[in-house]
Amino acid sequence: MIEKEGLIQTEKGLALCLEGQMIQGDFVKMAKRLTHANLSHELLVKACKIKNADAPLTIIDATAGLGEDALLLAAAGHNIILYERDEIIAALLEDTIKRAMKDASLSSIVTRMELHKEDSITALHKLTFSPDIIYLDPMFPKREKTGLVKKKFQVIHVIEKPCEDEESLLSAALSAGPKRIVIKRPLKAEYLANKKPSYSIEGKSIRYDCIVL
Repeated sequence: MIEKEGLIQTEKGLALCLEGQMIQGDFVKMAKRLTHANLSHELLVKACKIKNADAPLTIIDATAGLGEDALLLAAAGHNIILYERDEIIAALLEDTIKRAMKDASLSSIVTRMELHKEDSITALHKLTFSPDIIYLDPMFPKREKTGLVKKKFQVIHVIEKPCEDEESLLSAALSAGPKRIVIKRPLKAEYLANKKPSYSIEGKSIRYDCIVL
């Protein structure tokens, strides 16, 4: 039982204590997924692959969260610009990246991750360049069976609610003029803002809707 709630500094770095749970970013635990062989099987990496494009790509993760998806894309060799609007989650992510910088196996990867602690909807409208890809993970809609959602994400939902203005988020992404928009959704969920994608890549429980522009 965690008695004190809020952000605390632990021996392993910054952590959030809330509703009896401790949330802390940890890129080290993802090491196995970051190998070249495993990355080639990651659906997100496949969704963000542009045929005959010059590498590395510039990808904006407009809903960064704890940065795990961005880490996969950075490990695949891309340059990732992350936006996180919530101050608490952004602080956790910033601390996670700083700790990863000191890890020999991760430092070269996280140097390709640039964090901006601000609302991406506003930021995307002000971009002075066109990114190759914009990635959106507006958090899964509320489910009837809460057991299907990992405890970690239940706590995150307390801090930062799933996107309530899907049209504004998608409109901002479109306004930035990317070559592609990739949207993470539950397998059976409706399209974001009812926008039909060019195609989708499906997994067992999630899918990636790809809008080619």
